[in-house]
Amino acid sequence: MEAFLHMGGYARFVWPAYGLAVVIFGWNIWAARKLEREALERARRRLATTRPGESGDAAR
Repeated sequence: MEAFLHMGGYARFVWPAYGLAVVIFGWNIWAARKLEREALERARRRLATTRPGESGDAAR
């Protein structure tokens, strides 16, 4: 197990790279969910402000 953790002498490069990858993946998931929530909220607000029978495209 110790040999695996030392990664053939390259552990000081490999483990920080793994850590950075985990942080980036986590941030990517968080940012995607945040953007999706914001887009859904904008869509809900837009639908709430359009009158029945109005498509909303004419307002652009």
